[in-house]
Amino acid sequence: MVSSTDLVLRVIALLDQLTIPYMLVGSYSSNYYGKPRSTHDADFVVIVSDEQISKLRNGLLPDFHIDAQMSFETVTLHTRYVIVHHQTAFKIEIFLLTDDSYSQERFKRRRQVDFEGRRAWLPTPEDVIVQKLLWGKTARRSKDIEDVRQVLRLQMNKLDLPYIRRWCDQHGTRDLMEKLLQASSASS
Repeated sequence: MVSSTDLVLRVIALLDQLTIPYMLVGSYSSNYYGKPRSTHDADFVVIVSDEQISKLRNGLLPDFHIDAQMSFETVTLHTRYVIVHHQTAFKIEIFLLTDDSYSQERFKRRRQVDFEGRRAWLPTPEDVIVQKLLWGKTARRSKDIEDVRQVLRLQMNKLDLPYIRRWCDQHGTRDLMEKLLQASSASS
């Protein structure tokens, strides 16, 4: 049986082959920098044309179904395509990069890392923290806050805290970030 990571690696390979700029975000990015947890989907942010999305769809057939129409995701507030693997029902969400200043900066700061033996583009740990705090606030999802705790705990001495604070100030998540930072420092 194919694993969810195998499916993510297949999508990464196809994005690279089609030269579609992307970033693997969500749980896979927080798992990379923090403590891994199970997830039922994988999220990508991309810059893609209509022609490339058609090639992506064709490259994933027949094992996947990709919705022909974009949809709007209420937690992230981004436009997306949903891809479902027929055999496992594992979902891959392809979010279009927005013009929002934070989204643009986060995408510019992405870095290529060794992900499961393959080069892949992920956000920085700082951007994982900022985005997860925003999702935690917007959707009140405790799993996002726990992801932040884990990334803080494991990346503490490597983080650009002024960068995180600047975006948390703009997103209204600074108080929460400071509480998590204080708790992480106390447990170290």
